[in-house]
Amino acid sequence: MFQNIGLPGLLLIAVVVLVLFGRGKISSLMGEVGKGITSFKKGIDEGSKEIENADAQSDIDHEAGTRDVTPEHKDKV
Repeated sequence: MFQNIGLPGLLLIAVVVLVLFGRGKISSLMGEVGKGITSFKKGIDEGSKEIENADAQSDIDHEAGTRDVTPEHKDKV
């Protein structure tokens, strides 16, 4: 169904959307989309840094000879 839209069809859709919503509403919507994308990328970068820091801390703990001494929970019957 959408394979035959082409450039003239897309331009017609863009004009209809512009007439219905107005230029101000569309520009504010695009600004919000841009902010969302920026926030998403920032969150991905922060998550990656946290993972790298956790891995680095784990490597430091292993080099220092520390070990996990958390007791294992066993079911008592």
